[in-house]
Amino acid sequence: MTSVVFHATLLVALALMVEAGRSMGPFRGFTMSPSRPVELDSTEPVALVNKTAVLRSRVEGHTEVVPLELSDPRIEPLAQGDSRPDGPTRSYPLGIDPNMLWRESGSGTGGGLEGRLAGARSKLALSRGGTRESEAAVERGLRWLAAQQHADGSWTFFHPKEMTRPAYRDPGTEPSTTAATAMAIMAFLGAGYTHTEGEHQGTVAEGLYYLSNRAIMRPEGADLREGTMYAQGLSAIALCEAYAMTHDPALKGLAQRAIDFIVYAQDKKGGGWRYTPGEPGDTTVTGWQLMALKSAQMAGLHVPSPVMPMADRFLDGVASEYGAKYGYLTPEPRRTTTAIGLLCRMYLGWGRDEAGLERGAGLLDQWKPSPTDMYFNYYATQVMNHWQGRRWEKWNRAMRDYLVHAQSSEGLESGSWFFVDEKCASGGRLYNTSMAIMTLEVYYRYMPLYESLPLDEEK
Repeated sequence: MTSVVFHATLLVALALMVEAGRSMGPFRGFTMSPSRPVELDSTEPVALVNKTAVLRSRVEGHTEVVPLELSDPRIEPLAQGDSRPDGPTRSYPLGIDPNMLWRESGSGTGGGLEGRLAGARSKLALSRGGTRESEAAVERGLRWLAAQQHADGSWTFFHPKEMTRPAYRDPGTEPSTTAATAMAIMAFLGAGYTHTEGEHQGTVAEGLYYLSNRAIMRPEGADLREGTMYAQGLSAIALCEAYAMTHDPALKGLAQRAIDFIVYAQDKKGGGWRYTPGEPGDTTVTGWQLMALKSAQMAGLHVPSPVMPMADRFLDGVASEYGAKYGYLTPEPRRTTTAIGLLCRMYLGWGRDEAGLERGAGLLDQWKPSPTDMYFNYYATQVMNHWQGRRWEKWNRAMRDYLVHAQSSEGLESGSWFFVDEKCASGGRLYNTSMAIMTLEVYYRYMPLYESLPLDEEK
């Protein structure tokens, strides 16, 4: 009897401890265990056919098995003369009237996520410069990414030592698992696949679950850095976009707290971000944080008003030629930082008639897409897509067709990309694949910021 009473009391106490731990989480649903290291898996990758995803219910604790059959790329033929997406047959989580999808603003107030919605993606791709081949390349790339996910839901740029499955060529060395996981999730979200919809919902759900487990909850917010603010910005983008696309209340708290940490980490004097909180900024780290803050605004999350003007001030400090060129730590210009700076200026409100922006778009046009540097290509492609016009058409043909033909088609690398580039070497094949996919998603990943002009008026 004494033993029964003792063990019953112990079980009740443990149950109360579990409930207390749950209630202290930043949002309902995911279980946070920031002090527990998550071991990398050593199991086989996600199967490519007849995939069955196990989605753990974060609230009820039960297991739901959802069969996910692979389908052909979601590409619908565009009827001749049809340039607008059809109306929806279901309610959209973003709450946006589909007739508003094409109302773009010349003052830079567009840039939303509406183009990713089912029924809009394929038509936007085919009418804005994509092809059936480029869309098929996106789908092949996503399936390759899905096959590289580890059993704990993560992705890595490198090959874990304990991994027993066959290893693909050209891995990276960067140790941040949150950065790798966030980049992969961003690629799925860019094509409209979320943790609640689409053939990759199990893959995305497990990735988001992994990020939640890696977050370290601090008074300043959710710390997802794993050593660098690059990973913080990428993780915040993934969380904010997943919340914006689904309005899943289980994501709201963590997404907001990830943004809170970015706000805290800003250099309050110079306005930028670098590797550690409060450090004087550089353009590359600042670019990812600004994109995260814009994703938060699109999701309806709170971004304090001083943050954006301070970031604009940082860009002033690294700009030259009236905002046409941008450097890394100083105004000494570089191509990649120029592309980053121009995109940031677009999202911070520069209009298409801004002289520095016009000059910057002209420089990107002269420089042309890089055969190896996907960091530059990713940002420059977004700038040129927002700019539109003849420059965009020329850039798009070169960038799109190059990526389609550069995609690997043999062996374990089939569906992936890899380019030999010193600046991107640490990310390896997974980094290059994620960036290439998001570059090919440019037609619908973010809606254009500026109103399109007749070709004879465009530069």
